[in-house]
Amino acid sequence: MDQHRTVTRPAGHVLVEALIEQGITDVFGVPGESYLAVLDGFHEHRERIRFVACRQEGGAAFMAEAQGKLTGRPGICFVTRGPGATNASIGLHTAFQDSTPMILFIGQVASDQRDREAFQEVDYRQMLGPGTLGMAKWVGEVQDPARLPEYVARAFHTAMQGRPGPVVLVLPEDMLTQPTDTPVLPRARPAVAWPAPADLVELQARLEAAQRPFVIAGGGGWTPQACAALQDFAQAWQVPVGCAFRFQDLYDNRDPLYAGDVGIGINPALARRIAESDLILAIGPRLGEMTTGGYTLLKAPRPAQQLVHIHAGPEELGRVYAADQMIQASMSGAALALQQLRPPGGHAELPWLEWTREARADYQRNQQALPVGPMDLAEVMHLLDRLLPAETIFTNGAGNYSGWLHRFHRYTALHQGGRTQLAPTSGAMGYGFPAAVAAALLQRERWVVNIAGDGDFLMTGQEMSTAMAHGARRLICVVVDNGSYGTIRMHQEREYPGRVSGSDLHNPDFAALARAYGWQAHSASRTEEVEPALRAAIAAQVPTLLHLKLPVEISTSRATLSSIREAAIKRLGH
Repeated sequence: MDQHRTVTRPAGHVLVEALIEQGITDVFGVPGESYLAVLDGFHEHRERIRFVACRQEGGAAFMAEAQGKLTGRPGICFVTRGPGATNASIGLHTAFQDSTPMILFIGQVASDQRDREAFQEVDYRQMLGPGTLGMAKWVGEVQDPARLPEYVARAFHTAMQGRPGPVVLVLPEDMLTQPTDTPVLPRARPAVAWPAPADLVELQARLEAAQRPFVIAGGGGWTPQACAALQDFAQAWQVPVGCAFRFQDLYDNRDPLYAGDVGIGINPALARRIAESDLILAIGPRLGEMTTGGYTLLKAPRPAQQLVHIHAGPEELGRVYAADQMIQASMSGAALALQQLRPPGGHAELPWLEWTREARADYQRNQQALPVGPMDLAEVMHLLDRLLPAETIFTNGAGNYSGWLHRFHRYTALHQGGRTQLAPTSGAMGYGFPAAVAAALLQRERWVVNIAGDGDFLMTGQEMSTAMAHGARRLICVVVDNGSYGTIRMHQEREYPGRVSGSDLHNPDFAALARAYGWQAHSASRTEEVEPALRAAIAAQVPTLLHLKLPVEISTSRATLSSIREAAIKRLGH
């Protein structure tokens, strides 16, 4: 794109040119009359950028959030005013809590109609405004078409710098139609913050004095190079590594130093190990409720363990935890700096080598499970691992079914194409399937597998149409159907035994529904029926849904996961 172009064209076209200059090739959205000039710009530049028309704004926003996770640059979503924006806010909230770069463009009523409660008018600064508990890092509204490239460049910088997150740009309808000869601005490259030399000296001293150190990795802003540097650092110091809730792909789960995921349904042995640690090195995570077990695994505000907290956002450091050492740094800078630290004399004399070996042994024991019939979800996860490539992208939404994926699947560290895990730390139902569709469209050479609950899938399952319309191929959706909102049912059974209310579901034939959208589909109610269905899906290389029918008791009880774990530990004599 010629940054110095001075041809007069509608501002809507300038916006599309600015996105192309930022390296964007795909955007997601639902069309609306409030930004017709932008849609016309997509048509003008259709050979260079694609508008993926989705079936509901929530699905479109989830796709853009997944795009941000995969690429490390902002995922892009376009919606119209009012209902479109409110529907898309679920994806915005997910991007905020997950520290994912994203830009939501919202069409707005014409400038001369503002503040009259015009048709579908909303004040987005009030609705989505920034703040530590808001839904966006910044909400801007473009009034002057000549400043549109400035706003777009600022949106990209804001979304990527510091703690990554979502930005909202509001586009008045009349502004988009005005002619302008303004040039677009160069591709945004976020500044990288590095740890200060004194911080690294202090951190090295803490490591050398430790007896039982433990690393928790998480948060946004990671790159494949940063993940490789983290692994090199861990190997040099032989320190066990756990990944924060739904950031399991930041460290290769097959590496002997990987100790497990620090999230919901944490391995009790891992929880004890973290509690007994004398030095927690938290690299990137916010240390939110799910990672800290409701702020008890690391007791707020002052943990029993010595805590070093490294985070890209200054507003997060000291916000909850009074850490012993706080370091503000981008993950790409922090990991490369840590990689340079080396234990004096090598790692042979480090006092925690047995501690590290035991941490890995705890993880491996937790991978064992006694068979559960008639549908063994642990075996289904192992089967997916055996039959699909290591770089396969796995996605999920929210629900107890995800516990089997998190526990039994072994994620690889960030692939050169981006994440191998797309999952909402915000706990948003309906996220996994649109995320899988986006991944399948953006990275066609990789396999994508979505694990969804029945309630979860029907919130956004209409995006099966989007997958077919845009030529998705290596996409498999596994619907775990127990006829219930399983997590809610679990809580009800615990708090109000025998008084189930509102959590039962009347479901369609998911396989027949998928075929109606043009998908292949298979149904299974027994474990042994899954492998031939999965092999057929892999051979076909077309979007395929696997409908797994389960008794409600298997997948609604978190106690089921605990009983499997405890039975395995007892069987193995531990």
